[in-house]
Amino acid sequence: QVQLKESGGGLVQAGGSLRLSCAASDHTFSGYATGWFRQAPGKGREFVAAITWSGAHQSYADSVKGRFTISRDNNKDMGFLEMNNLRPEDTAIYYCGSDGVGWPPTDFHIWGQGTQVTVSS
Repeated sequence: QVQLKESGGGLVQAGGSLRLSCAASDHTFSGYATGWFRQAPGKGREFVAAITWSGAHQSYADSVKGRFTISRDNNKDMGFLEMNNLRPEDTAIYYCGSDGVGWPPTDFHIWGQGTQVTVSS
């Protein structure tokens, strides 16, 4: 089973930017939709963005539209989430997922360990 590893999280001031990466352990990653969910302290996991296997279609949560951009590089078995104009309410653990359930995905069959994003005001 493919394994996913997120990176790129950190501490940033409001208005700043971060780029999250999701590295897959093998090429089966390229055949499935991938995406990102996040979980803030005391809250459930929520959908952030997803992209189809080919990259032709993307879906975003309303809260991040216009600020976040999802992309992928199937040649490198990697996914990305570019986050701009970050807000304190974006603070959460961000999880990369692969092999989505439905579209936009309500869940993924495979998850990474997560990366912490903290936005200070």
